[in-house]
Amino acid sequence: MRTPHAPAPHAPPGPRTPARSAAAPAALLAAASALLVAASALLVALVAAEWRPLLDLDAGISRTTHRWAVAEDGLTQAARVLTDWVWDPWTMRLLCAVAVVVLLRRPSARWTAGWLVVVVAVATAVQQGLKAALGRERPVWSDPVDSAHYAAFPSGHAMTATVVLGLLLWVLRRHGPGPDVWRPALTVAVVSVAGVGLTRVWLGVHWPTDVLGGWLLGALTVVAAVAAHRRLCPAAPDGSGGARPPSSSPEPPASPEPPTSDDPPRRPR
Repeated sequence: MRTPHAPAPHAPPGPRTPARSAAAPAALLAAASALLVAASALLVALVAAEWRPLLDLDAGISRTTHRWAVAEDGLTQAARVLTDWVWDPWTMRLLCAVAVVVLLRRPSARWTAGWLVVVVAVATAVQQGLKAALGRERPVWSDPVDSAHYAAFPSGHAMTATVVLGLLLWVLRRHGPGPDVWRPALTVAVVSVAGVGLTRVWLGVHWPTDVLGGWLLGALTVVAAVAAHRRLCPAAPDGSGGARPPSSSPEPPASPEPPTSDDPPRRPR
Protein backbone atom coordinates (compact mmCIF):
# COMPACT_ATOMS: atom_id res chain seq x y z
CA MET A 1 0.00 0.00 0.00
CA ARG A 2 1.35 3.39 -1.02
CA THR A 3 1.67 6.19 1.48
CA PRO A 4 0.77 9.74 0.41
CA HIS A 5 3.62 11.84 -0.92
CA ALA A 6 5.03 14.37 1.51
CA PRO A 7 5.26 17.91 0.08
CA ALA A 8 8.78 18.84 -0.92
CA PRO A 9 10.30 21.60 1.24
CA HIS A 10 10.71 25.01 -0.40
CA ALA A 11 14.25 25.69 -1.52
CA PRO A 12 15.84 28.73 0.20
CA PRO A 13 16.35 31.72 -2.08
CA GLY A 14 19.77 31.69 -3.65
CA PRO A 15 22.26 34.55 -3.36
CA ARG A 16 21.83 37.50 -5.66
CA THR A 17 24.02 37.21 -8.70
CA PRO A 18 26.38 40.07 -9.61
CA ALA A 19 24.35 40.80 -12.73
CA ARG A 20 21.12 41.20 -10.76
CA SER A 21 22.73 43.27 -7.99
CA ALA A 22 24.28 45.65 -10.55
CA ALA A 23 21.16 46.00 -12.71
CA ALA A 24 19.37 48.56 -10.51
CA PRO A 25 22.30 51.02 -10.14
CA ALA A 26 23.05 50.72 -13.85
CA ALA A 27 19.43 51.49 -14.72
CA LEU A 28 19.42 54.51 -12.40
CA LEU A 29 22.65 55.81 -13.92
CA ALA A 30 21.25 55.38 -17.42
CA ALA A 31 18.04 57.23 -16.54
CA ALA A 32 19.92 60.06 -14.79
CA SER A 33 22.32 60.35 -17.72
CA ALA A 34 19.49 60.58 -20.26
CA LEU A 35 17.70 63.25 -18.22
CA LEU A 36 20.86 65.31 -17.74
CA VAL A 37 21.77 65.06 -21.42
CA ALA A 38 18.34 66.33 -22.44
CA ALA A 39 18.34 69.20 -19.92
CA SER A 40 21.91 70.25 -20.72
CA ALA A 41 21.37 70.13 -24.49
CA LEU A 42 18.18 72.19 -24.20
CA LEU A 43 19.84 74.85 -22.07
CA VAL A 44 22.89 75.08 -24.35
CA ALA A 45 20.61 75.42 -27.38
CA LEU A 46 18.56 78.20 -25.75
CA VAL A 47 21.68 80.09 -24.71
CA ALA A 48 23.23 79.73 -28.17
CA ALA A 49 20.00 80.93 -29.81
CA GLU A 50 19.77 83.85 -27.35
CA TRP A 51 16.17 82.98 -26.62
CA ARG A 52 14.55 86.21 -25.45
CA PRO A 53 12.45 84.83 -22.53
CA LEU A 54 15.56 83.20 -21.10
CA LEU A 55 17.60 86.40 -21.44
CA ASP A 56 14.83 88.44 -19.80
CA LEU A 57 14.65 86.00 -16.89
CA ASP A 58 18.43 86.18 -16.42
CA ALA A 59 18.41 89.97 -16.53
CA GLY A 60 15.56 90.31 -14.05
CA ILE A 61 17.15 88.03 -11.45
CA SER A 62 20.59 89.58 -11.93
CA ARG A 63 19.34 93.17 -11.48
CA THR A 64 17.66 92.23 -8.21
CA THR A 65 20.65 90.36 -6.76
CA HIS A 66 23.03 93.14 -7.84
CA ARG A 67 21.00 95.72 -5.91
CA TRP A 68 21.22 93.50 -2.84
CA ALA A 69 24.97 92.98 -3.31
CA VAL A 70 25.60 96.73 -3.50
CA ALA A 71 23.49 97.37 -0.40
CA GLU A 72 24.84 94.48 1.71
CA ASP A 73 28.58 95.13 1.76
CA GLY A 74 29.32 92.57 4.49
CA LEU A 75 27.65 89.69 2.65
CA THR A 76 29.33 90.74 -0.57
CA GLN A 77 32.79 90.65 1.02
CA ALA A 78 32.07 87.22 2.48
CA ALA A 79 30.91 86.01 -0.93
CA ARG A 80 34.14 87.25 -2.51
CA VAL A 81 36.26 85.37 0.02
CA LEU A 82 34.28 82.17 -0.47
CA THR A 83 34.26 82.29 -4.25
CA ASP A 84 37.89 83.40 -4.64
CA TRP A 85 39.52 81.15 -2.05
CA VAL A 86 37.30 78.40 -0.64
CA TRP A 87 35.29 77.40 -3.73
CA ASP A 88 37.68 78.57 -6.44
CA PRO A 89 38.25 76.04 -9.27
CA TRP A 90 41.94 75.78 -8.40
CA THR A 91 41.03 75.02 -4.77
CA MET A 92 38.75 72.24 -6.01
CA ARG A 93 41.51 70.85 -8.25
CA LEU A 94 43.96 70.95 -5.35
CA LEU A 95 41.48 68.98 -3.24
CA CYS A 96 41.20 66.45 -6.04
CA ALA A 97 45.01 66.23 -6.25
CA VAL A 98 45.18 65.41 -2.53
CA ALA A 99 42.63 62.63 -3.03
CA VAL A 100 44.66 61.29 -5.96
CA VAL A 101 47.81 61.15 -3.82
CA VAL A 102 45.92 59.25 -1.10
CA LEU A 103 44.55 56.77 -3.63
CA LEU A 104 47.96 56.22 -5.22
CA ARG A 105 49.24 54.89 -1.90
CA ARG A 106 46.85 51.93 -2.28
CA PRO A 107 47.83 49.69 -5.20
CA SER A 108 44.25 48.48 -5.64
CA ALA A 109 43.00 52.10 -6.01
CA ARG A 110 45.53 53.40 -8.53
CA TRP A 111 43.15 52.89 -11.43
CA THR A 112 40.62 55.09 -9.62
CA ALA A 113 43.29 57.74 -9.04
CA GLY A 114 44.05 57.92 -12.76
CA TRP A 115 40.33 57.97 -13.50
CA LEU A 116 39.91 61.03 -11.27
CA VAL A 117 42.68 62.90 -13.07
CA VAL A 118 41.30 62.11 -16.53
CA VAL A 119 37.71 63.04 -15.68
CA VAL A 120 38.61 66.40 -14.11
CA ALA A 121 40.87 67.22 -17.08
CA VAL A 122 38.15 66.32 -19.60
CA ALA A 123 35.58 68.37 -17.67
CA THR A 124 37.89 71.40 -17.76
CA ALA A 125 38.42 71.00 -21.51
CA VAL A 126 34.66 70.71 -22.14
CA GLN A 127 33.98 73.76 -20.01
CA GLN A 128 36.57 75.91 -21.80
CA GLY A 129 35.45 74.62 -25.20
CA LEU A 130 31.85 75.63 -24.54
CA LYS A 131 32.92 79.05 -23.31
CA ALA A 132 34.89 79.63 -26.51
CA ALA A 133 32.16 78.25 -28.76
CA LEU A 134 29.27 80.21 -27.26
CA GLY A 135 31.14 83.38 -26.31
CA ARG A 136 28.38 84.58 -24.01
CA GLU A 137 28.98 88.01 -22.49
CA ARG A 138 29.02 88.45 -18.74
CA PRO A 139 26.76 90.94 -16.96
CA VAL A 140 27.99 94.55 -17.12
CA TRP A 141 27.28 96.97 -14.26
CA SER A 142 27.96 100.65 -13.74
CA ASP A 143 28.85 99.91 -10.09
CA PRO A 144 30.35 96.39 -10.10
CA VAL A 145 31.19 94.62 -6.84
CA ASP A 146 33.52 92.06 -8.47
CA SER A 147 35.04 91.21 -11.83
CA ALA A 148 35.72 88.11 -13.89
CA HIS A 149 37.22 87.29 -17.28
CA TYR A 150 36.50 85.11 -20.31
CA ALA A 151 33.07 84.03 -21.51
CA ALA A 152 30.19 83.42 -19.13
CA PHE A 153 28.58 80.09 -20.06
CA PRO A 154 28.97 77.70 -18.33
CA SER A 155 30.12 78.86 -14.91
CA GLY A 156 33.54 77.34 -14.35
CA HIS A 157 33.19 77.65 -10.57
CA ALA A 158 29.85 75.81 -10.52
CA MET A 159 30.90 73.08 -12.96
CA THR A 160 34.29 72.40 -11.35
CA ALA A 161 32.84 72.20 -7.83
CA THR A 162 30.09 69.85 -9.02
CA VAL A 163 32.53 67.56 -10.82
CA VAL A 164 35.22 67.40 -8.15
CA LEU A 165 32.97 67.11 -5.11
CA GLY A 166 30.60 64.72 -6.87
CA LEU A 167 33.45 62.38 -7.83
CA LEU A 168 35.04 62.54 -4.39
CA LEU A 169 31.70 61.78 -2.72
CA TRP A 170 31.28 58.71 -4.92
CA VAL A 171 34.82 57.49 -4.18
CA LEU A 172 34.27 58.04 -0.46
CA ARG A 173 30.96 56.17 -0.53
CA ARG A 174 32.60 53.33 -2.44
CA HIS A 175 34.99 52.74 0.43
CA GLY A 176 32.13 52.43 2.95
CA PRO A 177 32.65 55.24 5.51
CA GLY A 178 30.62 55.38 8.68
CA PRO A 179 27.85 57.94 9.18
CA ASP A 180 30.21 60.14 11.25
CA VAL A 181 32.27 60.68 8.09
CA TRP A 182 29.68 60.38 5.33
CA ARG A 183 27.10 62.84 6.65
CA PRO A 184 29.49 65.79 7.22
CA ALA A 185 31.14 65.13 3.85
CA LEU A 186 27.77 65.09 2.07
CA THR A 187 26.68 68.29 3.84
CA VAL A 188 29.89 70.12 2.97
CA ALA A 189 29.66 69.04 -0.66
CA VAL A 190 26.02 70.09 -1.08
CA VAL A 191 26.58 73.46 0.63
CA SER A 192 29.68 74.09 -1.46
CA VAL A 193 28.10 73.26 -4.83
CA ALA A 194 25.01 75.35 -4.07
CA GLY A 195 26.97 78.13 -2.40
CA VAL A 196 29.49 78.66 -5.18
CA GLY A 197 26.70 79.08 -7.71
CA LEU A 198 24.84 81.57 -5.54
CA THR A 199 27.98 83.65 -4.91
CA ARG A 200 28.66 83.94 -8.65
CA VAL A 201 25.19 85.36 -9.25
CA TRP A 202 25.32 87.54 -6.13
CA LEU A 203 28.61 89.11 -7.22
CA GLY A 204 27.16 89.85 -10.65
CA VAL A 205 29.80 87.97 -12.65
CA HIS A 206 27.44 85.30 -14.03
CA TRP A 207 23.90 85.05 -15.26
CA PRO A 208 21.74 82.54 -13.35
CA THR A 209 21.61 80.19 -16.34
CA ASP A 210 25.42 80.17 -16.47
CA VAL A 211 25.37 78.63 -13.01
CA LEU A 212 22.54 76.27 -13.92
CA GLY A 213 24.52 75.14 -16.96
CA GLY A 214 27.58 74.51 -14.79
CA TRP A 215 25.54 72.41 -12.38
CA LEU A 216 23.88 70.37 -15.14
CA LEU A 217 27.06 69.75 -17.11
CA GLY A 218 28.97 68.93 -13.94
CA ALA A 219 26.33 66.43 -12.82
CA LEU A 220 26.29 64.88 -16.30
CA THR A 221 30.07 64.50 -16.15
CA VAL A 222 29.88 62.78 -12.77
CA VAL A 223 27.14 60.36 -13.86
CA ALA A 224 28.96 59.47 -17.09
CA ALA A 225 32.27 59.03 -15.26
CA VAL A 226 30.72 56.78 -12.60
CA ALA A 227 29.07 54.65 -15.28
CA ALA A 228 32.44 54.28 -17.04
CA HIS A 229 34.16 53.34 -13.79
CA ARG A 230 31.53 50.72 -12.97
CA ARG A 231 31.91 49.23 -16.44
CA LEU A 232 35.71 49.25 -16.65
CA CYS A 233 36.65 48.65 -13.03
CA PRO A 234 34.10 46.52 -11.10
CA ALA A 235 33.86 46.81 -7.35
CA ALA A 236 36.13 44.64 -5.28
CA PRO A 237 34.88 42.85 -2.16
CA ASP A 238 36.65 45.41 0.06
CA GLY A 239 35.42 48.37 -1.99
CA SER A 240 38.93 49.27 -3.08
CA GLY A 241 38.16 49.51 -6.77
CA GLY A 242 39.97 46.47 -8.02
CA ALA A 243 38.53 43.51 -9.87
CA ARG A 244 36.97 40.72 -7.88
CA PRO A 245 39.56 37.94 -7.37
CA PRO A 246 38.67 34.43 -8.50
CA SER A 247 37.70 31.91 -5.88
CA SER A 248 40.59 29.65 -4.80
CA SER A 249 38.48 26.70 -3.64
CA PRO A 250 36.14 24.81 -5.95
CA GLU A 251 32.48 24.71 -5.06
CA PRO A 252 31.36 21.44 -3.48
CA PRO A 253 29.29 19.22 -5.75
CA ALA A 254 25.56 19.46 -5.34
CA SER A 255 24.07 16.66 -3.26
CA PRO A 256 21.51 14.45 -5.02
CA GLU A 257 17.90 15.26 -4.30
CA PRO A 258 16.19 12.82 -1.88
CA PRO A 259 13.50 10.62 -3.36
CA THR A 260 10.00 12.01 -3.05
CA SER A 261 8.27 8.62 -3.07
CA ASP A 262 8.11 5.88 -0.47
CA ASP A 263 8.09 3.15 -3.13
CA PRO A 264 11.14 0.87 -2.99
CA PRO A 265 13.61 1.40 -5.80
CA ARG A 266 13.17 -0.87 -8.77
CA ARG A 267 15.74 -3.54 -9.34
CA PRO A 268 17.52 -3.47 -12.66
CA ARG A 269 16.52 -6.26 -15.00
